[in-house]
Parts: sequence; C-alpha cells; structure tokens
Amino acid sequence: MSILTKSHFHDEAAAFVELETILWADGPVCPHCGGMDRVYTLKGVRSKPSKKNPEGVERHGLKKCGHCRKQFTVRVGTIFEDSHAPLHKWFQAIHLLCSSKKGISSHQLHRILEVQYNTAWFMAHRIREAMRVGGLKPPMGGDSGIIEVDETIYGRTSTHPKGRARGRGFYNAIHKNVVLSLVERGGTVRSFHVEGSTISQVIPVVNENIAKEASVMTDSAPIYTNRLGDFASHDRVDHSKEEYVRYEDGRPVVHTNTVEGYFSLFKRGMRGVYQHCSEKHLHRYLAEFDFRYNNRSALGVEDTERALKAVAGAKGKRLTYRQADPIR
Repeated sequence: MSILTKSHFHDEAAAFVELETILWADGPVCPHCGGMDRVYTLKGVRSKPSKKNPEGVERHGLKKCGHCRKQFTVRVGTIFEDSHAPLHKWFQAIHLLCSSKKGISSHQLHRILEVQYNTAWFMAHRIREAMRVGGLKPPMGGDSGIIEVDETIYGRTSTHPKGRARGRGFYNAIHKNVVLSLVERGGTVRSFHVEGSTISQVIPVVNENIAKEASVMTDSAPIYTNRLGDFASHDRVDHSKEEYVRYEDGRPVVHTNTVEGYFSLFKRGMRGVYQHCSEKHLHRYLAEFDFRYNNRSALGVEDTERALKAVAGAKGKRLTYRQADPIR
C-alpha cells in the first residue's frame, strides 16, 4: 500500500488530527496565553459564506481557551498559519519535498497539488523554513570526529559557461554566491551562504562550528593557512598537484571527497530541478539540502520519519508572503 493512501493526505479532519498528534503530544496548548487545562473543542463551526462557498466551510480542529477566551487551531504559530491551502495538501507537499533527493520544483508541486503556482512557491519556501535549524547548535566533531571543510560557488559563473570570467578560482567570477559547507564523515552537514571566499568570511564560521577535539581536513586554499582554530589536527590535500586522496596503511584518510560529494548533489538539484535561485533565497535552499542530507537513509531515517521531522519543525516558525516575495 502506498504511503500516500493514508487518510491525512486526503481528508482534512484526519490531517488536523495528525498535526495535533505531532505538535501537541501532551495535549492542546493555547498559543495566546499558554493555557492547557481549559481548552475546549468547538464542533459544527463554519466559516463565513462566500461566492465560492455559499454555505461556508467547516472549520476543523477549532479550539477555545477557557482562560483567555480566544479561539485557535493547531495551525496558529506554525508555517501553516493563515494559509488558504488545505492542511492535507500541506502534508502531501511536505512528503514530496522530503522524499525527493534533489527536491521538487514549485511548478511540479503546482501541477500535483492542483494549486496556483504562487501558492506552491510559497508553500515550498515555508516548508524549507520548517527544515531550517535555528538557535545555538553544538560544535561538530565533538567526539573526535573528522570534519571536511570546503567552499563552492553557485550562480551564473557556476551554471552558465558564457558567464565564466577569465582567470582562476573564486576571485575572477563575474557573479558569485559562495557556499561554505562543513561535513562530518558519516554524520551531518552545515552549509552557509557567505559573502565571499576570504579569511574574514570563512574562518570565523569554521572556528565557531567545529569542536576543538575534531580533526579538520581542507584543500590547499590559502585561506586555511592562517587563523584556523586550534583543532586536534589539520590536514590538507593539494588539488593543484592532482592530489585528491592521501592514503595511510592502504586506507583513504586525508581527502575532502565527502563535502565535494555533497556539493555535487546540491548543484545537480539546483541546476536540474530548481534551475534558478535568487541570492536572498539561497539560505533556504541550503537548509532544504542540509535537512535531507542530515536525515538520509544511511543514518537510518526513511521518507516517513523525515517528513514527520519536517512537520515537527513547523512549530514556532512563520514566514509571510511579504518576507518571501518572489522576484517578478
């Protein structure tokens, strides 16, 4: 049986029950006053009549707080708040975005969900916001792990041969969006959209996000020569000398192939699926690819659990259309 045959993908009432189960594990919580002990379910309430729905639409999951006397649903205070898209279509969109290794375009969502393109575009950005990990995060490699660090460019110079400038490296690019990624071998990734591939832009991010007991591996870029933190070790491979892997006792030990593999996956998705991404939205696309990589099958996370994690991340996050207004 297909996962998409589950009731919360098709029935609005079941979708509200599913979301309440995920976000209200200990029972309903009023988003206005935080009350939990006097929350009542309102049944049979319908929205105001309209031309499209002369009899109104049933309001599923409507609650009322006995303390502040305000009404609310589980959608309040999440990425789903004030959205006109049915909740069951949100569940479909989340599953599609989480189960597609290289992502799914807004045009494809628009066709599958049968919603307007702008609605699909906005839904996708809200879901990426739910995938984004906010707040303080512990340093990577805290258990003496190996962290690979590298940067790449995304933009006209990296996707269109005609846009390439003469010269080498990042410094002669016509237009560049520099992406810095830190990958722990056998673990997770953290990606950042930085202003440039310079010591002042890259090194502080590296030092803040990697534990001192970690072993760091980079290429031979000059920015990693000085000011790098006092880590357990720092090894480099020199790509200019065609050195990509250094072996010890017959085993590949020193390399940056893991982070370069992540960049390959990211660029294939951005070129083949999304095709265009403005600079102001790049951080959300990075959050999407990071989320799928950090919750991949190799770490024991399959599609259903990955989608549940994305839904759980929707709590406490809002993204309005004005904040995510597409470039026209």
